[in-house]
Amino acid sequence: MLPEKSEALVIRHVDFSETSKIVTLFSRDFGKISALAKGARRLKGPFEAALDLLSRCRIVFLRKSSGGLDLLTEAQLVSRFRPSGKNMVAVYAGWYVAELLDGLTEPHDPHPVLYQEAVAALERFADDSTLDRSLLRFELSTLREIGQLPAFDGCLVCGATTDANLTFSYWVSQSGLICRNCRHDEFTHLTLTPGSLAILKRLAAEEDAGIDRLVLSPQQQKEIRRVVTAAVTHCLGHPPKMMGYLKGQ
Repeated sequence: MLPEKSEALVIRHVDFSETSKIVTLFSRDFGKISALAKGARRLKGPFEAALDLLSRCRIVFLRKSSGGLDLLTEAQLVSRFRPSGKNMVAVYAGWYVAELLDGLTEPHDPHPVLYQEAVAALERFADDSTLDRSLLRFELSTLREIGQLPAFDGCLVCGATTDANLTFSYWVSQSGLICRNCRHDEFTHLTLTPGSLAILKRLAAEEDAGIDRLVLSPQQQKEIRRVVTAAVTHCLGHPPKMMGYLKGQ
């Protein structure tokens, strides 16, 4: 077995023995990795503080061909996730990033763009200036990268486009939009007015939409949050555990 090298985020870890841990990492080049880190629980172990949750590190590991745990041999700290002050909402947002990376990606399925989006989101959370928009951007980027981004171009029933300046609703089970003329009463709580839909499409775009400059009204934030949470919940198969701590974001 030849050693593999990459940069990675620590998204989960559990104790394995008195001296070792099982670590789940989301790497830039190999996607999600579950690896045994021998000696990681020792005070002066080989990994020091590089395996703290959401730490960004350079790793070396041996891939197991049998489908078992990989073996982590090196982890050098690049940076830690440290939100400013005592902002627990930013901490919860970081844990939410870890939850989505763990729950929505497959082992050894590379997503380098998603890795960079995760790193950028954590950096924005730490700065605390655009937490609500940064969170939405990351959720939508995750859905796009795993091929589950809803269709936001027009009505799935009649084909009316979003350029028509109509109010649409989100059809969860079909992962797309339905216009006001085609929808039934059960869709009304996931309504998107034209302004909200325009912002949602910018946040979901592949290129950086300049989210630092986006301004959302409370109503737009509410509409977009409902739709994005519904889309993520549908993909996960259950409500995200951390979302209860992020109400209002």
